[in-house]
Amino acid sequence: MSVPKIMTIYGTRPEAIKVVPVIAALQRDERFISVPVSTGQHREMLDQVNTMFGVTPSYDLGLMKAGQGLNEIVSRAMVGLDGIIEEEKPDVIISQGDTSTAMTAALAGFHRGVQIVHLEAGLRTGNIQSPFPEEANRRIIGQVASLHLAPTAASRENLLRESFDSSRIVVTGNTVIDSLLKAASWDTPFADPALADAAATDRDMVLVTTHRRENLHAMEEIGGAVQELAQAYPDMVFVLPLHLNPKVRLAILPKVENLDNVIITDPLPYDQFTKLMDRSKLVLTDSGGVQEEAPALGKPVLVMRENTERPEAVAAGTVKLVGTDRNRITTEARRLLDDADSYAEMANAVNPYGDGQGAARSIAAISQLLGIGTRLPEFTAELAA
Repeated sequence: MSVPKIMTIYGTRPEAIKVVPVIAALQRDERFISVPVSTGQHREMLDQVNTMFGVTPSYDLGLMKAGQGLNEIVSRAMVGLDGIIEEEKPDVIISQGDTSTAMTAALAGFHRGVQIVHLEAGLRTGNIQSPFPEEANRRIIGQVASLHLAPTAASRENLLRESFDSSRIVVTGNTVIDSLLKAASWDTPFADPALADAAATDRDMVLVTTHRRENLHAMEEIGGAVQELAQAYPDMVFVLPLHLNPKVRLAILPKVENLDNVIITDPLPYDQFTKLMDRSKLVLTDSGGVQEEAPALGKPVLVMRENTERPEAVAAGTVKLVGTDRNRITTEARRLLDDADSYAEMANAVNPYGDGQGAARSIAAISQLLGIGTRLPEFTAELAA
């Protein structure tokens, strides 16, 4: 019997963070041939993660191009990936999450008759327009997947409600926690001098990230909330690793750039961002991945969105949805910063997303799909307690 070939396709930094533990596990496992493929949907940030975790893609499409729209990304990725799939003839393609790269990888493989494994399957908001285009992407991938690697029991329930075959769903825990725990163990310095100086003091820090497409209309509200909080808590340091999108910067910067206790940086490399999360007292974000990562480090998270495809942390009490209204953001942040009991209740809640063994469970499930191994016991939130 020939050795199965597993192609892992990814293109953005969040995808890379979640697939590198799986790629590493595949490369250590003699039962498989691993073929990592990067579309380069993100460029510099993606390269940082590859280098950090020692992953070298076998192919790189280099799709990054200023000003391109979603249809151009998808069409260029489809053509590029089709040639690679035809040449390599993989037995399985791993598609992670819900990006344009992930959706295109799944469709390109499906068109070539390749079995699709969806890593981080089953996330749902119930609103196909929010987040856009991610909610549509993840639903499309699910329709063509042969194996659904759900990060949590709630994600499995979403898939079962949509009548997916229960025997093809495995709860693995989220592989983002595998990467997070590894990165948190590194002794990483901050490259930004202002950030390094602030982190070396005993001042409390608040981390703020915002970038979502559907929040562009609300960026001035978010910036205003950060401005109000920074002025109300002058002894605290507010750190904004600010997205490079000019629309985000034009809305946020005028509100905060002249405040002495606000540090603006470019997006941080993953290892430095992990260290910053660990150093922070509170996190305000509209990111999906941060909702999973910060609770694993014991950090309360206020999510500046109207809904979330990650309700487990909301139910567990580690995350709270606060929307994008300036007054609500500041009210909820003040409650946590002023009330030690409210803060402790969120900081000490159980992280429901993973225990650092997501990649091992994923590889075992793929081995069973191919008839060369058996699954491991599934992840439960109690394992992360």
